[in-house]
Amino acid sequence: MPGRVLVAHQPAYWPWCGYFSRLLDVDELVLLDHVQFAERGWQHRNNIADRDGRSIRLTVPVRRAFGQPLAEVKIAEPGFHERHWRTLSETYRRAPHFTRYGDRIQELYARPWTRLVDLNEAVTRLILDALDLEVKLVRTSSAPPAGAKTAALADLCRRHEADVLRVGTGATGYLDADLLSRAGIRIQVATYDHVPYGRARNRAERLSVLDLLMHEGPRARTVLAAGARTTSFTPQPREVPA
Repeated sequence: MPGRVLVAHQPAYWPWCGYFSRLLDVDELVLLDHVQFAERGWQHRNNIADRDGRSIRLTVPVRRAFGQPLAEVKIAEPGFHERHWRTLSETYRRAPHFTRYGDRIQELYARPWTRLVDLNEAVTRLILDALDLEVKLVRTSSAPPAGAKTAALADLCRRHEADVLRVGTGATGYLDADLLSRAGIRIQVATYDHVPYGRARNRAERLSVLDLLMHEGPRARTVLAAGARTTSFTPQPREVPA
């Protein structure tokens, strides 16, 4: 039975293909910017690739503060955008669709960014537009959900009138399926299988979706759809000690 699907994710910097593959059939993405910044996560970094498909990492330098909410994280070096634009333009200037997106990316980097979450939201909007996806972005920092982990997700489902929660495989390890079931919320697990694209067919997996856009242009959405999968989550029965 179809239902309204909630997709909630931390805002990331030039997210990978799987991030957007779960948005192909939804009209809203909840950006979890009230959560704690993760220094080793993808909130301020991601990978692109050179012409041979080898990974190149872009990292936004940030001012770190232990336990700081993502919404409050500030960019440490205002000049980072010049380095990132130079790397992107040098890497992709010969890609088939660089001229299609290059000016918009350059304009994005020309803006004075102070907070990481603002930059990430602008990046996400640019990609959604390039993929022709009409997805509304909503931040949680203005009204954080009640509780933590599963309870917070259940509260977001209630607020957004969703009865299906779509998560990645990593969430299945901590989700309280019983809590969601009692709230009338079904669980979908979204996965993305890498689909070869571009002239270098051995391109690394988990690259930023930007790499896909540069090589496939308007066809990028079709590639994402080919690799996207959603399945219903059936939790394993808990073992009861003898």
